[in-house]
Amino acid sequence: MKFVVFGSILCLFPIYVVSLASENLSKKERTELKNEAKSMFYHAYNSYMENAYPADELMPLSCAGRYRGITPSRGDMDDVLGNFSMTLVDSLDTLVVLGDFQEFENAVKLVIKDITFDNDIIVSVFEINIRMIGGLLSAHLLAEKIAKQNGDVLTWYNNELLLMAKDLGFRLLPAFNSSTGIPHARVNLKLGMNDKELAKNKETCTACAGTILLEFATLSRLTGEPVFERSAHKAMDALWKLRNRGSDLMGTVLNVNSGDWVRRDSGVGAGIDSYYEYLFKSYVLLGNEKYLNRFNRHYDAIMKYISEGPMLLDVLMHRPHAKSRNFMDSLLAFWPGLQVLSGDLKPAVQTHEMLYQVMQLHNFIPEAFTVDFQVHWSQHPLRPEFIESTYFLYKATKDHHYLQVGKKALKALQKYAKVPCGYAAVNDVRTGKHEDRMDSFVLSETIKYLYLLFAEPEDIPIDLDEYVFTTEAHLLPLSISQMGNYTSTDLKETPTNFYEKSCPSSNSLLPEKIRQPLKNFITGSCPRTSTNKRLRALDFQANSAVHLRAIYDMGITIRDIGDGKVRLFHSFYNAKSPEDGQIGLLFMQEMLELTKFQNQVGQLQVIVFKSEDNSSTVLTAGPSHFGKELKYGEFIEGEVLMSNPLKCCSTLENLENIEQKIVLSERGDCTFVDKARRAEKAGAKGLIICDNNDGTSSETDSMFAMSGDGTNDVTIPVVFIYSKECNILKNNLKSNVKIMQMVDYKKELENNNKSIF
Repeated sequence: MKFVVFGSILCLFPIYVVSLASENLSKKERTELKNEAKSMFYHAYNSYMENAYPADELMPLSCAGRYRGITPSRGDMDDVLGNFSMTLVDSLDTLVVLGDFQEFENAVKLVIKDITFDNDIIVSVFEINIRMIGGLLSAHLLAEKIAKQNGDVLTWYNNELLLMAKDLGFRLLPAFNSSTGIPHARVNLKLGMNDKELAKNKETCTACAGTILLEFATLSRLTGEPVFERSAHKAMDALWKLRNRGSDLMGTVLNVNSGDWVRRDSGVGAGIDSYYEYLFKSYVLLGNEKYLNRFNRHYDAIMKYISEGPMLLDVLMHRPHAKSRNFMDSLLAFWPGLQVLSGDLKPAVQTHEMLYQVMQLHNFIPEAFTVDFQVHWSQHPLRPEFIESTYFLYKATKDHHYLQVGKKALKALQKYAKVPCGYAAVNDVRTGKHEDRMDSFVLSETIKYLYLLFAEPEDIPIDLDEYVFTTEAHLLPLSISQMGNYTSTDLKETPTNFYEKSCPSSNSLLPEKIRQPLKNFITGSCPRTSTNKRLRALDFQANSAVHLRAIYDMGITIRDIGDGKVRLFHSFYNAKSPEDGQIGLLFMQEMLELTKFQNQVGQLQVIVFKSEDNSSTVLTAGPSHFGKELKYGEFIEGEVLMSNPLKCCSTLENLENIEQKIVLSERGDCTFVDKARRAEKAGAKGLIICDNNDGTSSETDSMFAMSGDGTNDVTIPVVFIYSKECNILKNNLKSNVKIMQMVDYKKELENNNKSIF
């Protein structure tokens, strides 16, 4: 039986409303929060300077510095490190925002004295541009400004930071030597592209290639070297030509030489986020209207295909009506802030409110979460994007609701992330377990935006309306547009007070009325019944009288529309109680997701085996967007063997034992599809991937379909199981297992059909 769920997610919200207006913060409390944000910065900054400098990052649990090539490697995560005191450079302009000119001067002296870029190290072009070049340029411009306005500070400064930025810019330029002009993802600071390791990878992400222009244009106009700005413009033009002409959407990963898309997933989160940001801000900073026109084309496509009310779900760029995944990642939290800057306030309010509900449910926004707000990826590295959007929404509306949101974010950092030596990333928002990691953006962005949210204009020594924030929250002045142009003559005058021009008045938009319908969707407004005490859509059987009675009490009715299909309708008014109505809302959302799964990737899978006592054990497993799809009646059977290494992210050491076995590996360190390719190459007939987060279970966590990378070259079936099910399987490795569709095994077991084994 197939189910058709009527209505979008947004249609389900506005039925059951209570009043939850935000209280205004007093001036005293706002001042206290501003000072607390300031003390947070110094707690993190001083911890870095006293325990880690001149390392790139502080390891807050070890109270030591993270050095490239010295501390244990974290794989691609370390591409941001270059042994050039990155956290200090990234923090320079935050010191200015806080008004600490004395420490800013001391820090500038350290940067000039200690940092060199002549290092035989492969780094990320994107990360080094936004953190290091952006940090150096912003600090240079602010140093000049402070020296002119304050006769006793930085009077000795003579363009040293600008010259450092220029040196680093030339070291990144070899990455742009591709057939398309789109930069390679990585470059060697000493050898350029003359490095054997670099030749192996021709792929980059859209955001990586499209988040260069603000810094490179500023560098060209300050130094008189046109090559930087021209290279960045060329890369942006090449990316624009690669958009899907039918949908105006971009993919996320491409080949820099051929221009072919490697991953056609299109969204506003990881892999693509700051490309859209830089299209719009390039118009703001440089005045070139072609970037505004491109942004508007993309924006219309995003709102047409990707936006579903407050939700933003990835689609395929060439098939924009097909969802490519059923979860959202935390990087999309920047999007409401960008919508505010572009003047589209209503959807910004709605998406921000949805994200706020996720935050309230988990204390932080996890790296990825499902449409019913459950954890998909559990980490939270203290990212700034949600606080950034909160700041811009407050700036546009002056609604104290956003001060309350910022207060909650600040208190969460203080309670769950603060450690004696700085602030530690959260490895799992469900358990609060820490990770020995404090990225430089914690000081450059997260705490900076918190401080700006609570500060009054007179607290900030510069006029922020004269600046554009880069994606790393570095400050570049709008006056850059008057310093010359190396690419075109179609420049328009840039508004001197951009935010005032772009942001509509809040008096007519009343964001409280926009936010209000979402209030009942969260724990804390309407208590949500625990998922293990209610009927879940995955377990529903239409021929069960008990289940039919349960959904009737939820306010759900079923209508037969023929051809074996039914439609489900939900109404709070028909529910037995308001609480039952809320449970019905959750059931409908789960049914909607289940329907999407069935349409996109077929049925969920199960792993079936007989235990030592001859009883049948059935484990629920999630499917994948790649590999062989097991259809009705199909299965694979075999002995299960654990991969070595367990993550299956490097050459397998037990190759001689894998042939025609079902391999069991663990999530993490590389992509799902990379694990599958290694297992298949080793001769495995199937792959089971276990969750690497302890305590997860199909009974309490929403199942999901594993994403591929757009190249479906895997021919073995691949399934995912949570840690509880994985532990059961590990305890029965000697058993022969079958992997099959979920719809088959119940019928087989009910009929006692021994052919199942």
